Amino acid sequence: MSSMPGMAGMEGMQGMQMPSAPAVASPAKVKRHPQGYLPVRTLNGWTLPYKMNGGVKEFHLVAEEIEHEFAPGSRAKCWGYNGTTPGPTIEVVEGDRVRIFVTNRLGEPTSVHWHGIDLPSGFDGVAGLNQPAIGVGETYVYEFTLRQHGTHMYHPHADEMTQMAFGMMGLFIIHPKAGEEVPVDRDYAFLLHNWALHPGTYRPDPSVMQDFDLWSFNSKVFPAIDPLVMRTGERMRIRIGNLSMWNHPIHLHSNPFWVTGSDAGRWPKAQWRREVTEIVGVGQMRDIEFVATEPGDWALHCHMAHHTMGPMGHGIPNPAGVDQSGVEAEIRKMLPGYGAMGRNGMSEHSGHVAMGLKGPENTLPMMAGEGQFGPIEMGGMFTVVKVRDDQRTNDFTDPGWYRYPKDKIARRVSKSPDFGQPTRRNPYGAPARKPSTAPESMPDMPGMDHSSHGG
Repeated sequence: MSSMPGMAGMEGMQGMQMPSAPAVASPAKVKRHPQGYLPVRTLNGWTLPYKMNGGVKEFHLVAEEIEHEFAPGSRAKCWGYNGTTPGPTIEVVEGDRVRIFVTNRLGEPTSVHWHGIDLPSGFDGVAGLNQPAIGVGETYVYEFTLRQHGTHMYHPHADEMTQMAFGMMGLFIIHPKAGEEVPVDRDYAFLLHNWALHPGTYRPDPSVMQDFDLWSFNSKVFPAIDPLVMRTGERMRIRIGNLSMWNHPIHLHSNPFWVTGSDAGRWPKAQWRREVTEIVGVGQMRDIEFVATEPGDWALHCHMAHHTMGPMGHGIPNPAGVDQSGVEAEIRKMLPGYGAMGRNGMSEHSGHVAMGLKGPENTLPMMAGEGQFGPIEMGGMFTVVKVRDDQRTNDFTDPGWYRYPKDKIARRVSKSPDFGQPTRRNPYGAPARKPSTAPESMPDMPGMDHSSHGG
């Protein structure tokens, strides 16, 4: 993708052929690596180049502090590899011998564990158990032959609570040497993670166990997450790894997908199963595949509702149904920037943002995504699979919003709440009609109807 860091000038590096997106008319052959595999597209990320040395693929990882942007308006001092979090994807083939140098530019010792990979114990990367920790300023080397294929990860096993909370992780993709019985046309990958970046702060908090405020695909939150683009009729694989502190039911809108693989590689076809939501547990990898049958913009997200909210407070009062007339204005005299939780739900927050309400420093608004029809009201672990009939082979550029045919889009037929004669049940008596509410105004936003906007 054009936004992938560190990609310029990599195409000519020895032994590495980076995926490209030329404007070639379909049908065209999918561009493959000289070893025969289809290169993986890492969302908002990049693939680490290597050089060949005596038949061994040599990679070099650097553990270091970095500056990372989760989305415009929120940056933090994080830790990662080679300038990014997640670190670059390592992409190899079953049977390859790899030599991986790891330089430690952190202020404390570290190590690297090659998650789920079959290798000699001395290269497993648990500091103190399998090896001495990599000291500050030191470089260690790991060398082993790959005996398997599948979707894998790498991460520290030294002060891992802190180091992973700060963003130290990456993907390790091993392609099968014999190729694949059912080839894919597009191969995407990303890692699930969570962050506790308290408003006004610039470093993630590693002591938080569950109450995170940033939920990410590849350390980005929507709307900063890259879309996944494809052509109608193509087969897409999405590789998902979870190094967060929680399990995530990943849901794809559109036609059902097949769950086809894990750390153990692509499963035999007899083990594939049809799903629309797949739980990816902590420390697990899952591969899902589908063939696009309908063009459009399709949501891909975690189905834990608060994981698609974006930054939000925890343990605050629930004012749903409470008349807050005047309360917000009084509180804002003492706490500038305060915005009350809505009487009629939280969708109004996207309206606040659109009207210029600023929240605390270095944080993001909830439900910040905007679509062609208005607020999407989702953030965090959310992105879009964009299927187009005319998306060219090898073209990964964003085609923009889908242009819906007039006869294939939901439309309004009435503005009256009393429309039609729906069958209803009232076991406790007919509900009282909702009383009208007087508009409320924020001090610096005259005329804004705080009670009902966004509805």
